[in-house]
Amino acid sequence: MVAKDVLFEIRKKLESHLGEKIKLRANRGRRKTYEKEGVLESTYPSIFIVKVEESNYYQRLSFSYADVLTETVELSFREGDLRRSVGM
Repeated sequence: MVAKDVLFEIRKKLESHLGEKIKLRANRGRRKTYEKEGVLESTYPSIFIVKVEESNYYQRLSFSYADVLTETVELSFREGDLRRSVGM
């Protein structure tokens, strides 16, 4: 049950930053990493959505809270790194 508590804590931290600019770095496997800047658009029970502006359109990317826990996705806000504020 500890893992569920940690995932719930990550979700609550993200909910407090809804609508804010966010920088994300995602590891997509096999040396494929990308960095994007966008806005934290919404949170759901299992995932969160980041709205990213590409050259002429908007793209919505979804990630799970487990991605943050396992460091597959690293999130940064203006005041610092989310992982440090969660206490991992």
